[in-house]
Amino acid sequence: MSNDNKIDINDKKVDNSLEDIVKQPERELILLKVSGPDRRGLTSALTEILARHDAEILDIGQADIHHSLAFGLLFKTNSKRSGDIFKEILFKTSELQVQVQFQIVNEDDYREWVGMQGKNRYIITLLGRRITARQIAEVSKIINEQDLNIDSITRLTGRLPLEADQMPATKACIEFSVRGTPINRTEMQSQFMNLSKNLDIDISLQEDTMYRRSRRLICFDMDSTLIRTEVIDELADRAGVGEEVRKITESAMRGEIDFQESFRRRVALLKGLDVSVMEDIARNLPLTEGLERMMTVLKRSGYKTAILSGGFTYFGNYLKQKFGFDYVYANDLEVGEDGKLTGRYLGDIVDGKRKKELLRLIAQVENIDIAQTIAVGDGANDLPMLSEAGLGIAFHAKPKVKAEASQSISTIGIDGVLYFLGFKDSYMKDNNSIK
Repeated sequence: MSNDNKIDINDKKVDNSLEDIVKQPERELILLKVSGPDRRGLTSALTEILARHDAEILDIGQADIHHSLAFGLLFKTNSKRSGDIFKEILFKTSELQVQVQFQIVNEDDYREWVGMQGKNRYIITLLGRRITARQIAEVSKIINEQDLNIDSITRLTGRLPLEADQMPATKACIEFSVRGTPINRTEMQSQFMNLSKNLDIDISLQEDTMYRRSRRLICFDMDSTLIRTEVIDELADRAGVGEEVRKITESAMRGEIDFQESFRRRVALLKGLDVSVMEDIARNLPLTEGLERMMTVLKRSGYKTAILSGGFTYFGNYLKQKFGFDYVYANDLEVGEDGKLTGRYLGDIVDGKRKKELLRLIAQVENIDIAQTIAVGDGANDLPMLSEAGLGIAFHAKPKVKAEASQSISTIGIDGVLYFLGFKDSYMKDNNSIK
């Protein structure tokens, strides 16, 4: 838009451009920009002036940073009334001790701006323990190089205290809303991934479609996602075969060996373990940071939640009871008459292919479009459901998984998922049970 014909108000002085503005054609488009200390009643006062003169508001926006206001309003008016509008606004802003600028907007520029509204929109989310100027600068540079325009920047997390550097569990998140079509989206995604590794930050790139803010089903892996361990390793320790089982587990999670084969081999090594140890392990499961907070918000917001795990049903049901998951699908261990594990399992193995099928099945049962689904996991056997879901998030994932997933979280707890969904801390603080 044109920057001609500006009027700056400073110490109640107005430059000579007011006369030029008033001499415009019968219909005028005026951009009003106000800055200064945030004043209660400012929006009401200015829009009341416009209402008295039958001005039509075409766009409006406001931001408040540390009690400092930036307010913009684009309106259409008859040129015969613009002089009176300017005078009244000048008096009112002087009274409120804020600065104001008026800018004539060329109608062709406005039409071009309106035409931009049909272009693609993307949400870019920066998430970490803290957000630095370097991180923002590098992300902004990529946005500019990809020929995208930043429409707005919003902070989703609460304000960080000055002592944030000494607080290890802090969270910081900002969200860019950008418009346009990337020159090369694949390259852009790759650049963001490189930044994530080098600058200790998570960066999410999502197309801002109707589905982004209407997700309804979220499916989680369990081991090393909802809990900070692999339960089969815990069982193996009790059975005295921990080192052997861990080697198989790590190889399977890296995608080096078939999951079903690795599962059969590991379960066989548990033969003879007393089933009573499962209860003790369940009571002492190390929960992932942010799990309680995330589940409280998701349930309160009406999400359906599911555990789709290559682990064991016993532990999935424990988490279901504790946090209110709607569905649990995992593997069942066979128990002999002597109360000991037989080294065998019951039913089909829940592997990567089965997780993908279950995601689709639950969505169908709940009458949810697949684009409204989310999947979260860390291992190679989670990749099928991550790619199938409308939003797939690799959580503290193995390198292969992180490289193939479109979104990842590695810097904070699992409640980071909420920020990728657009939740703000201010939405989440009206319930004292949220930790």
